[in-house]
Amino acid sequence: MIKVLVVGRGWFASEVCRLLTAADNVVVVGGYAPDKSDRLFTTAVSYGLPCGTGTRLTGLDIPQGTDVIVGANTHAYVDASARLFTRFGAIAYHPSLLPRHRGRDSIEWAVRMGDKITGGSVYWMDDGADTGPIAAQDWCWIRPGDNARELWRRDLAPMGLKLLLDVLNDLDDGKVVSVSQSDDVASWEPALTKTPLSTLTRG
Repeated sequence: MIKVLVVGRGWFASEVCRLLTAADNVVVVGGYAPDKSDRLFTTAVSYGLPCGTGTRLTGLDIPQGTDVIVGANTHAYVDASARLFTRFGAIAYHPSLLPRHRGRDSIEWAVRMGDKITGGSVYWMDDGADTGPIAAQDWCWIRPGDNARELWRRDLAPMGLKLLLDVLNDLDDGKVVSVSQSDDVASWEPALTKTPLSTLTRG
């Protein structure tokens, strides 16, 4: 059994909380959302879970006994004291094949730059932006005519849910995967949109 704290915002974080709450080998000990109007906060409270709010997560915010922090579209800074307070640290999902397309609008940039494939990465959070070692990855085609919203709804959001659960299952089995990113092939692009896709519903 692995105990997790879900940190994030919007629809995707809410779905991660729902998924992990239903998992047989996961205990969600709480959430951490930007504010009380966020969907993650509402979902956590509906399950009777404590949910903190703010933009910076520290060791003081981590419930005793937490094994790992799960970042799901989090814009909160998860500092070193928070990561060190847990057994394993913090993982997060990023909708690109890291180290390519680091940054908030990775899906949009993959489409704009004419990539034929993209994917998702669960990585170990560190002090950088999307720079930590990779725990799991998967890929998908970018089809002719795709836009970022379609790609997120059809492939990348479901992929993120699966990858996060896969990594937690591995950790529960005692398997820790940590593969350093190759900085020589890394790319980072600036934000293009005001509202991240992962805060929106799939419907």
